[in-house]
Amino acid sequence: MARNLTRTLGVLAIAVLVVAPLVAAAGKDDATPVTARTGLDAARDAAHAWAADARLVYLENDEDVRPDGTAQRWGYLFFSASRGKARGYSIHDGKLDEASDIGFDFDAPPVSDTWIDSGAALVAAEKKAGARFRTEYGGRLTTMLLIRGAFHDQEPDATTWALVYTADHAPALFVVVDAKSGDVVKTWRG
Repeated sequence: MARNLTRTLGVLAIAVLVVAPLVAAAGKDDATPVTARTGLDAARDAAHAWAADARLVYLENDEDVRPDGTAQRWGYLFFSASRGKARGYSIHDGKLDEASDIGFDFDAPPVSDTWIDSGAALVAAEKKAGARFRTEYGGRLTTMLLIRGAFHDQEPDATTWALVYTADHAPALFVVVDAKSGDVVKTWRG
């Protein structure tokens, strides 16, 4: 249990370090919001131009997530074993907007090739606990992230969506959705 909590907190800390520079570069505009999978091809193309063996290891919203699971910008992190490095890409309006090398080791396992899109993950999270949290605490969804090997205790190698809801006067709600089945596998407050 302590090992899983430490690993989870480590992953969240890394997420802040990796995605924050990309988000800081992002500006608000009138781009059409899209699901996470929509920008995957553009991110993958850019990553493969950087390193042929680059694999997606992490994905997160770079702009606010809307009630249908879309955002104007998504961030994709790829790792290349041949380079021994990771690189993040922010995709906006279907195009590469920002690319950034990360300045620390991040040899994470690649996410599964099969995963539900952000809209389906949000529907599952809302049904299980998110909608209730938003209603009871005036909460809002702040983060959606896709990662492998971090949050699923029964299947530690599984790819999962982690959704983080926050409220001004209540502990955050974390909802973990199995990215293959679409089932909510865990919730906690903290």
